[in-house]
Amino acid sequence: MAVGTMSQERCRSEWEEMEKEYQQLQETHKVYRQKLEELTHLQAICSSAICKQRKGLKELGHTLRQCAKTCDDKESLAINHLQAQIKEKQNVFFDMEAYLPKKNGLYLNLVLGNVNVTLLSNQAKFAYKDEYEKFKLCMTIILMLGAITCLFLLNYRVTDEIFNFLLVWYYCTLTIRESILINNGSRIKGWWVSHHYVSTFLSGVMLTWPEGVIYQTFRSQFLAFSIYQSFVQFLQYYYQSGCLYRLRALGERNQLDLTVEGFQSWMWRGLTFLLPFLFFGHFWQLYNAVTLFKLAAREDCKEWQVFMLALTFLMLFLGNFLTTLKVVHQKVQKNNQEEEEQKKN
Repeated sequence: MAVGTMSQERCRSEWEEMEKEYQQLQETHKVYRQKLEELTHLQAICSSAICKQRKGLKELGHTLRQCAKTCDDKESLAINHLQAQIKEKQNVFFDMEAYLPKKNGLYLNLVLGNVNVTLLSNQAKFAYKDEYEKFKLCMTIILMLGAITCLFLLNYRVTDEIFNFLLVWYYCTLTIRESILINNGSRIKGWWVSHHYVSTFLSGVMLTWPEGVIYQTFRSQFLAFSIYQSFVQFLQYYYQSGCLYRLRALGERNQLDLTVEGFQSWMWRGLTFLLPFLFFGHFWQLYNAVTLFKLAAREDCKEWQVFMLALTFLMLFLGNFLTTLKVVHQKVQKNNQEEEEQKKN
Protein backbone atom coordinates (compact mmCIF):
# COMPACT_ATOMS: atom_id res chain seq x y z
CA MET A 1 0.00 0.00 0.00
CA ALA A 2 2.81 2.38 0.93
CA VAL A 3 4.64 1.49 -2.28
CA GLY A 4 1.53 2.28 -4.34
CA THR A 5 1.09 5.61 -2.55
CA MET A 6 4.70 6.55 -3.21
CA SER A 7 4.30 5.66 -6.90
CA GLN A 8 1.21 7.82 -7.16
CA GLU A 9 2.98 10.76 -5.51
CA ARG A 10 5.95 10.38 -7.86
CA CYS A 11 3.65 10.28 -10.89
CA ARG A 12 1.75 13.33 -9.64
CA SER A 13 5.03 15.17 -9.06
CA GLU A 14 6.27 14.32 -12.57
CA TRP A 15 2.95 15.40 -14.04
CA GLU A 16 3.09 18.76 -12.24
CA GLU A 17 6.66 19.29 -13.45
CA MET A 18 5.69 18.43 -17.04
CA GLU A 19 2.68 20.77 -16.74
CA LYS A 20 4.99 23.64 -15.77
CA GLU A 21 7.27 22.86 -18.75
CA TYR A 22 4.19 22.70 -21.00
CA GLN A 23 3.06 26.14 -19.85
CA GLN A 24 6.56 27.49 -20.47
CA LEU A 25 6.59 25.88 -23.92
CA GLN A 26 3.29 27.56 -24.78
CA GLU A 27 4.66 30.95 -23.73
CA THR A 28 7.88 30.40 -25.72
CA HIS A 29 5.92 29.33 -28.81
CA LYS A 30 3.69 32.40 -28.49
CA VAL A 31 6.76 34.66 -28.42
CA TYR A 32 8.21 32.72 -31.38
CA ARG A 33 5.06 33.30 -33.46
CA GLN A 34 5.10 37.00 -32.60
CA LYS A 35 8.75 37.28 -33.65
CA LEU A 36 8.00 35.34 -36.82
CA GLU A 37 5.23 37.80 -37.72
CA GLU A 38 7.62 40.69 -37.02
CA LEU A 39 10.27 39.02 -39.21
CA THR A 40 7.77 38.55 -42.05
CA HIS A 41 6.73 42.19 -41.75
CA LEU A 42 10.36 43.38 -41.83
CA GLN A 43 11.08 41.17 -44.85
CA ALA A 44 8.17 42.75 -46.73
CA ILE A 45 9.37 46.27 -45.81
CA CYS A 46 12.95 45.53 -46.97
CA SER A 47 11.81 43.92 -50.24
CA SER A 48 9.53 46.87 -51.00
CA ALA A 49 12.29 49.40 -50.18
CA ILE A 50 14.82 47.59 -52.40
CA CYS A 51 12.31 47.51 -55.27
CA LYS A 52 11.68 51.25 -54.84
CA GLN A 53 15.41 52.01 -54.70
CA ARG A 54 16.09 49.94 -57.81
CA LYS A 55 13.37 51.76 -59.73
CA GLY A 56 14.73 55.14 -58.66
CA LEU A 57 18.32 54.19 -59.54
CA LYS A 58 17.22 52.92 -62.95
CA GLU A 59 15.52 56.24 -63.74
CA LEU A 60 18.54 58.16 -62.40
CA GLY A 61 20.93 56.04 -64.51
CA HIS A 62 18.87 56.79 -67.62
CA THR A 63 18.96 60.53 -66.86
CA LEU A 64 22.74 60.42 -66.29
CA ARG A 65 23.29 58.71 -69.65
CA GLN A 66 21.32 61.46 -71.35
CA CYS A 67 23.32 64.17 -69.53
CA ALA A 68 26.64 62.49 -70.41
CA LYS A 69 26.02 63.19 -74.11
CA THR A 70 26.10 66.99 -73.66
CA CYS A 71 28.34 67.60 -70.63
CA ASP A 72 31.96 68.81 -70.42
CA ASP A 73 34.94 66.92 -68.97
CA LYS A 74 34.41 68.08 -65.37
CA GLU A 75 30.75 67.13 -65.39
CA SER A 76 31.62 63.86 -67.09
CA LEU A 77 33.86 62.87 -64.16
CA ALA A 78 31.05 63.60 -61.70
CA ILE A 79 28.60 61.54 -63.79
CA ASN A 80 31.04 58.61 -63.98
CA HIS A 81 31.44 58.77 -60.18
CA LEU A 82 27.68 58.65 -59.70
CA GLN A 83 27.32 55.75 -62.14
CA ALA A 84 29.99 53.83 -60.24
CA GLN A 85 28.11 54.42 -56.99
CA ILE A 86 24.86 53.23 -58.62
CA LYS A 87 26.58 50.02 -59.73
CA GLU A 88 27.97 49.52 -56.22
CA LYS A 89 24.50 49.91 -54.72
CA GLN A 90 23.12 47.32 -57.13
CA ASN A 91 25.69 44.83 -55.78
CA VAL A 92 24.66 45.70 -52.22
CA PHE A 93 21.00 45.07 -53.09
CA PHE A 94 21.97 41.69 -54.53
CA ASP A 95 23.61 40.73 -51.22
CA MET A 96 20.60 42.02 -49.25
CA GLU A 97 18.16 39.98 -51.33
CA ALA A 98 20.11 36.82 -50.56
CA TYR A 99 18.57 37.02 -47.05
CA LEU A 100 15.05 37.91 -48.17
CA PRO A 101 12.35 35.59 -49.54
CA LYS A 102 11.78 36.11 -53.24
CA LYS A 103 9.81 34.55 -56.05
CA ASN A 104 11.34 31.49 -57.65
CA GLY A 105 12.40 31.63 -61.27
CA LEU A 106 10.47 29.81 -63.97
CA TYR A 107 12.51 26.61 -63.65
CA LEU A 108 12.15 26.31 -59.86
CA ASN A 109 8.44 27.13 -60.13
CA LEU A 110 7.97 24.30 -62.60
CA VAL A 111 9.94 21.83 -60.47
CA LEU A 112 9.10 22.85 -56.89
CA GLY A 113 6.14 25.18 -57.22
CA ASN A 114 5.94 28.45 -55.28
CA VAL A 115 8.03 27.20 -52.35
CA ASN A 116 10.33 29.60 -50.50
CA VAL A 117 13.87 28.22 -50.93
CA THR A 118 15.69 31.16 -49.32
CA LEU A 119 18.01 30.10 -46.51
CA LEU A 120 18.03 32.95 -43.99
CA SER A 121 21.22 32.24 -42.03
CA ASN A 122 24.83 32.19 -43.22
CA GLN A 123 25.31 28.84 -41.51
CA ALA A 124 22.43 27.28 -43.48
CA LYS A 125 23.70 28.77 -46.76
CA PHE A 126 27.25 27.49 -46.26
CA ALA A 127 26.01 24.06 -45.15
CA TYR A 128 23.88 23.76 -48.31
CA LYS A 129 26.76 24.93 -50.53
CA ASP A 130 29.19 22.45 -48.95
CA GLU A 131 26.66 19.63 -49.32
CA TYR A 132 26.28 20.58 -53.00
CA GLU A 133 30.05 20.39 -53.52
CA LYS A 134 30.28 17.01 -51.77
CA PHE A 135 27.38 15.72 -53.88
CA LYS A 136 29.20 16.77 -57.09
CA LEU A 137 32.43 15.10 -55.99
CA CYS A 138 30.71 11.87 -54.93
CA MET A 139 28.67 11.65 -58.15
CA THR A 140 31.74 12.39 -60.29
CA ILE A 141 33.50 9.36 -58.78
CA ILE A 142 30.39 7.17 -59.18
CA LEU A 143 29.94 8.21 -62.82
CA MET A 144 33.60 7.55 -63.58
CA LEU A 145 33.35 4.04 -62.10
CA GLY A 146 30.06 3.48 -63.95
CA ALA A 147 31.58 4.46 -67.30
CA ILE A 148 34.64 2.24 -66.69
CA THR A 149 32.36 -0.69 -65.81
CA CYS A 150 30.23 -0.23 -68.94
CA LEU A 151 33.26 0.16 -71.22
CA PHE A 152 35.48 -2.67 -69.96
CA LEU A 153 33.31 -5.12 -68.00
CA LEU A 154 29.61 -5.08 -68.89
CA ASN A 155 28.72 -4.61 -72.55
CA TYR A 156 24.96 -4.84 -72.03
CA ARG A 157 22.22 -2.47 -73.09
CA VAL A 158 20.61 -2.52 -69.64
CA THR A 159 23.82 -1.33 -67.91
CA ASP A 160 24.19 1.44 -70.52
CA GLU A 161 20.60 2.51 -69.78
CA ILE A 162 21.30 2.61 -66.04
CA PHE A 163 24.41 4.72 -66.64
CA ASN A 164 22.57 7.14 -68.96
CA PHE A 165 19.65 7.40 -66.53
CA LEU A 166 22.14 8.22 -63.76
CA LEU A 167 23.56 11.00 -65.95
CA VAL A 168 20.07 12.45 -66.55
CA TRP A 169 19.25 12.35 -62.82
CA TYR A 170 22.62 13.87 -61.88
CA TYR A 171 22.38 16.84 -64.24
CA CYS A 172 18.70 17.45 -63.39
CA THR A 173 19.61 17.49 -59.70
CA LEU A 174 22.50 19.89 -60.35
CA THR A 175 20.24 22.37 -62.17
CA ILE A 176 17.77 22.38 -59.25
CA ARG A 177 20.47 22.75 -56.59
CA GLU A 178 22.25 25.49 -58.53
CA SER A 179 18.98 27.41 -58.95
CA ILE A 180 18.46 27.25 -55.17
CA LEU A 181 22.04 28.46 -54.59
CA ILE A 182 21.54 31.34 -57.04
CA ASN A 183 18.37 32.28 -55.11
CA ASN A 184 20.51 32.41 -51.97
CA GLY A 185 23.19 34.72 -53.32
CA SER A 186 25.58 32.53 -55.32
CA ARG A 187 26.97 34.50 -58.27
CA ILE A 188 27.35 31.61 -60.72
CA LYS A 189 25.97 32.81 -64.05
CA GLY A 190 26.35 32.77 -67.80
CA TRP A 191 27.25 29.69 -69.79
CA TRP A 192 28.20 27.59 -66.76
CA VAL A 193 24.54 27.65 -65.66
CA SER A 194 23.22 26.81 -69.15
CA HIS A 195 25.87 24.08 -69.52
CA HIS A 196 24.06 21.73 -67.13
CA TYR A 197 20.70 22.21 -68.88
CA VAL A 198 22.31 21.29 -72.21
CA SER A 199 24.04 18.30 -70.58
CA THR A 200 20.70 17.14 -69.15
CA PHE A 201 19.17 17.25 -72.63
CA LEU A 202 22.13 15.37 -74.14
CA SER A 203 21.93 12.63 -71.49
CA GLY A 204 18.18 12.32 -72.08
CA VAL A 205 18.69 11.84 -75.81
CA MET A 206 21.39 9.21 -75.14
CA LEU A 207 18.94 7.41 -72.85
CA THR A 208 16.33 7.18 -75.63
CA TRP A 209 18.78 6.06 -78.36
CA PRO A 210 17.72 2.50 -79.32
CA GLU A 211 20.12 -0.43 -79.63
CA GLY A 212 21.59 -0.89 -83.11
CA VAL A 213 24.70 -0.79 -85.28
CA ILE A 214 24.98 3.01 -85.13
CA TYR A 215 24.65 3.01 -81.35
CA GLN A 216 27.35 0.36 -80.94
CA THR A 217 29.65 2.32 -83.29
CA PHE A 218 29.54 5.39 -81.03
CA ARG A 219 29.17 3.61 -77.66
CA SER A 220 32.87 3.11 -76.83
CA GLN A 221 33.77 6.67 -77.86
CA PHE A 222 31.03 8.11 -75.64
CA LEU A 223 31.98 6.01 -72.61
CA ALA A 224 35.68 6.88 -73.03
CA PHE A 225 34.69 10.56 -73.20
CA SER A 226 32.58 10.16 -70.03
CA ILE A 227 35.56 8.68 -68.19
CA TYR A 228 37.81 11.54 -69.28
CA GLN A 229 35.16 14.15 -68.42
CA SER A 230 34.75 12.72 -64.90
CA PHE A 231 38.53 12.68 -64.47
CA VAL A 232 38.79 16.36 -65.48
CA GLN A 233 35.89 17.31 -63.20
CA PHE A 234 37.67 15.51 -60.36
CA LEU A 235 40.83 17.56 -61.03
CA GLN A 236 38.78 20.76 -61.29
CA TYR A 237 37.06 20.16 -57.97
CA TYR A 238 40.31 19.89 -56.01
CA TYR A 239 42.06 22.68 -57.90
CA GLN A 240 39.14 25.12 -57.75
CA SER A 241 38.22 24.34 -54.14
CA GLY A 242 41.82 25.11 -53.16
CA CYS A 243 41.74 28.41 -55.08
CA LEU A 244 38.41 29.39 -53.54
CA TYR A 245 39.60 28.54 -50.03
CA ARG A 246 42.63 30.84 -50.36
CA LEU A 247 40.65 33.67 -51.97
CA ARG A 248 37.87 33.49 -49.36
CA ALA A 249 40.46 33.61 -46.59
CA LEU A 250 41.84 36.79 -48.19
CA GLY A 251 38.31 38.22 -48.54
CA GLU A 252 38.55 38.36 -52.33
CA ARG A 253 35.71 35.92 -53.13
CA ASN A 254 32.11 35.49 -51.99
CA GLN A 255 31.58 32.69 -49.47
CA LEU A 256 28.92 31.15 -51.75
CA ASP A 257 31.10 30.94 -54.87
CA LEU A 258 31.12 27.43 -56.36
CA THR A 259 33.39 25.15 -58.33
CA VAL A 260 32.27 24.93 -61.97
CA GLU A 261 32.92 22.71 -65.02
CA GLY A 262 35.06 25.35 -66.67
CA PHE A 263 37.66 28.06 -66.28
CA GLN A 264 36.99 31.27 -64.36
CA SER A 265 39.14 34.36 -63.87
CA TRP A 266 39.68 33.69 -60.15
CA MET A 267 41.36 30.37 -61.05
CA TRP A 268 44.29 32.15 -62.72
CA ARG A 269 46.45 32.22 -59.61
CA GLY A 270 48.90 29.32 -59.63
CA LEU A 271 47.47 27.84 -62.84
CA THR A 272 49.94 25.22 -64.09
CA PHE A 273 48.10 22.30 -65.61
CA LEU A 274 44.31 22.69 -65.85
CA LEU A 275 43.87 24.55 -69.16
CA PRO A 276 45.37 21.83 -71.42
CA PHE A 277 43.01 19.25 -69.87
CA LEU A 278 40.05 21.57 -70.38
CA PHE A 279 40.85 22.38 -74.01
CA PHE A 280 41.46 18.71 -74.79
CA GLY A 281 38.02 17.91 -73.37
CA HIS A 282 36.43 20.71 -75.43
CA PHE A 283 37.95 19.38 -78.66
CA TRP A 284 36.86 15.85 -77.75
CA GLN A 285 33.30 17.24 -77.69
CA LEU A 286 33.91 18.60 -81.19
CA TYR A 287 35.27 15.19 -82.25
CA ASN A 288 32.09 13.58 -80.88
CA ALA A 289 29.98 16.02 -82.90
CA VAL A 290 31.92 15.33 -86.13
CA THR A 291 31.66 11.55 -85.58
CA LEU A 292 27.90 11.78 -85.01
CA PHE A 293 27.38 14.00 -88.08
CA LYS A 294 29.17 11.35 -90.16
CA LEU A 295 27.05 8.59 -88.63
CA ALA A 296 23.87 10.59 -89.28
CA ALA A 297 24.82 10.84 -92.98
CA ARG A 298 24.98 7.04 -93.37
CA GLU A 299 22.18 5.42 -95.35
CA ASP A 300 21.48 2.84 -92.64
CA CYS A 301 21.03 5.54 -89.96
CA LYS A 302 17.33 5.89 -89.13
CA GLU A 303 17.51 7.22 -85.56
CA TRP A 304 16.79 10.93 -85.00
CA GLN A 305 18.94 10.83 -81.86
CA VAL A 306 22.18 10.74 -83.88
CA PHE A 307 21.77 14.14 -85.55
CA MET A 308 20.34 15.68 -82.36
CA LEU A 309 23.31 14.46 -80.32
CA ALA A 310 25.70 15.85 -82.95
CA LEU A 311 24.10 19.30 -82.65
CA THR A 312 24.16 19.13 -78.83
CA PHE A 313 27.84 18.13 -78.67
CA LEU A 314 28.63 20.95 -81.09
CA MET A 315 26.74 23.39 -78.86
CA LEU A 316 28.66 22.19 -75.80
CA PHE A 317 31.98 22.56 -77.63
CA LEU A 318 31.21 26.11 -78.80
CA GLY A 319 29.91 27.20 -75.39
CA ASN A 320 32.78 25.68 -73.40
CA PHE A 321 35.57 26.61 -75.80
CA LEU A 322 34.47 30.21 -76.50
CA THR A 323 33.72 30.93 -72.82
CA THR A 324 37.08 29.57 -71.67
CA LEU A 325 38.87 31.45 -74.45
CA LYS A 326 37.07 34.67 -73.53
CA VAL A 327 38.03 34.38 -69.85
CA VAL A 328 41.68 33.63 -70.70
CA HIS A 329 41.81 36.55 -73.17
CA GLN A 330 40.31 38.97 -70.63
CA LYS A 331 42.72 37.81 -67.94
CA VAL A 332 45.77 38.17 -70.23
CA GLN A 333 44.65 41.69 -71.20
CA LYS A 334 44.15 42.62 -67.54
CA ASN A 335 47.58 41.29 -66.60
CA ASN A 336 49.20 43.25 -69.47
CA GLN A 337 47.47 46.45 -68.34
CA GLU A 338 48.65 45.91 -64.76
CA GLU A 339 52.23 45.37 -65.96
CA GLU A 340 52.10 48.58 -68.04
CA GLU A 341 50.77 50.56 -65.06
CA GLN A 342 53.56 49.20 -62.87
CA LYS A 343 56.18 50.22 -65.44
CA LYS A 344 54.74 53.73 -65.59
CA ASN A 345 54.82 54.03 -61.82
